[in-house]
Amino acid sequence: MKIAAPSRGATRCVAGALLAALLAGCATPPSDPAERAVFEQNHAPLEPLNRQTLDLNLFIDRILLKPAAQVYIAIVPQEGRDALKRALDNMKEPVVVINNVLQGEPERAGISVGRFTVNSTLGLAGLLDVAGKWGLEKQSGDFGQSLFVWGLPEGPYLIVPILGPSNPRDLIGMGTDAYIDPFSFLATAKAVDEIQIVRFVLDGVDQRARFIDILDDLQKNSLDFYSQLRSLSQQRRAAELRHGAAPQPGPNFYQDPNKSPDEPTSTPQQPQSNRPTPTGGDASAPPPGSPRP
Repeated sequence: MKIAAPSRGATRCVAGALLAALLAGCATPPSDPAERAVFEQNHAPLEPLNRQTLDLNLFIDRILLKPAAQVYIAIVPQEGRDALKRALDNMKEPVVVINNVLQGEPERAGISVGRFTVNSTLGLAGLLDVAGKWGLEKQSGDFGQSLFVWGLPEGPYLIVPILGPSNPRDLIGMGTDAYIDPFSFLATAKAVDEIQIVRFVLDGVDQRARFIDILDDLQKNSLDFYSQLRSLSQQRRAAELRHGAAPQPGPNFYQDPNKSPDEPTSTPQQPQSNRPTPTGGDASAPPPGSPRP
């Protein structure tokens, strides 16, 4: 049975709710890294709701997601899991291309086009990463990242049922990516939405399996699992947004805290460029927090 498309009124309600949440977190954060960290720690208007949602996600994870991931690990060998992940990632390459074009990154977009072409053919639909062996490294690119490049604030930290840590900007980006995904469009046009459901489930189970030890260790050793998950997920996302490059220091980064504001401060010469090279952003990213729960 095909699921009916949401009405325009329902779509406007969802968009209005996301916009309201986005505006709720639009207080201008400080540019200094230390001051910004304090600001983000204290600026959490949705924390009570987030903690309740986290409890729900942990319950769903305990009875469904984690057991499914454990069965997946027990049945599918590591080589098979890696091949499946490569194939799922290959299906996301067109969205990566579109978003890198929107971000003004033609070189990254070209690399992703090359990866998709090579891996979809010689790589057997992405099961093999032939392009990576040829020096075409995996790129990042999603519409939440595009909105970041365009200057849209992320809004307050959110924990979404099933999907996990996010924010209004990334939720808008996720919906847009699903809409512009050629595979989603093709599945809808051919009335084979079941393929998209299977793809979504496999991707979720695979991600949960890859983070299973990290999340177990985090839950056992964290005094506050919510705070630790928030910190790690935000660090990981910050690295993704900049393609793995470190953020530029704020204007007060070199200010000696022992000096009064009126005293002159010598500022080291800034590097000529901090533009990231077209490589994937995973290498320099901090330990990941799971996208589930």
